[in-house]
Amino acid sequence: MNENVKEKVLQGHKNGMAIMIVTIAAYAAAILLLVFTAMGLDNPDAFIAGATSDGLNKFLFIFSIIYVSLGWFPLLGLKVLKPGEALVLTLFGKYIGTLKEDGFYFVNPFCTAFNPAADTKLGQSGDIADSKKIAGISISGSDMQVSGNQSKKISLKVMTLSNSRQKVNDFLGNPVEIAVAVMWKVTDTAKAVFAVDNFKEYLSLQSDTAVRNVVKLYPYDITENVDTTGDGMADDGSLRGSTELVAQRIKEEIQSKVTDAGLEIVDARITYLAYAPEIAAAMLQRQQAAAVVDARKLIVDGAVGMVELALERLNEKELVELDEERKAAMVSNLLVVLCGNHDAQPIVNSGSLY
Repeated sequence: MNENVKEKVLQGHKNGMAIMIVTIAAYAAAILLLVFTAMGLDNPDAFIAGATSDGLNKFLFIFSIIYVSLGWFPLLGLKVLKPGEALVLTLFGKYIGTLKEDGFYFVNPFCTAFNPAADTKLGQSGDIADSKKIAGISISGSDMQVSGNQSKKISLKVMTLSNSRQKVNDFLGNPVEIAVAVMWKVTDTAKAVFAVDNFKEYLSLQSDTAVRNVVKLYPYDITENVDTTGDGMADDGSLRGSTELVAQRIKEEIQSKVTDAGLEIVDARITYLAYAPEIAAAMLQRQQAAAVVDARKLIVDGAVGMVELALERLNEKELVELDEERKAAMVSNLLVVLCGNHDAQPIVNSGSLY
């Protein structure tokens, strides 16, 4: 990267209105002079009461033609900036400075604005001078469009890079789909323009890489004996349960890569997270099975407690004396009733106690 170029903010050039008025007035005067001198050449006696010599008349005529042909050139140096815009100026290939504040500027007409990323549109970025999209390309999973005749201004506003879904393997090797929205802005226009070839494409590629590097450190769900922080201790980190932490690590990973490009990552958020379609059904069955097992455990614990309570109350009231075999039968029947999926159909014994 070209780290020798430092941003230089140009000051004191907000005289665009005065230059425009003077240029237009001089241009109008040149047109009038051209008309009068042309009339004088056709009829010298009628040229302003005949006070001007024919030689001077010819000189003024030629001068007015030249000025009318070239008098508009200073207007090329007029630059208008709105809040949140910047313009990087070069003169014959040399960087001379950046206009950052809003206003009406006049600079050297030979200066040209330079922004190699002007034609690159990031998804949901809100770039300056949006125009109709005439073509679409996909770069490393990010939504990008290319359109022509774009302004060379650089937006200093906070913009959003909304990456499309990526398929990444998590810590356990399970394929998951994830999408991340990155909020970013340009802080150093000179680095953004000269340090990298295209700072928008550069940001997009670094975002995709950071997502892959971070996601592979976490399992999708909480898993035992997994270290996601790198401290050598198992923890409860997961993609589904630690989205804030994962997003923060993605933000830090991207920021470490784009600092030299004059970009600042304001925030990063996970906008979509799910298992890949090829394993989604199997993982759903796994989750359902785990839920069923947990529910059964809760039912069994409750049933055992109710059986214990029933036996204790029978003993306290001394309503009936049960031997061990009858107690076992009673426990079995109660557990069947309490743990069954359907309502029990009791059989009433009206002949004897047993």
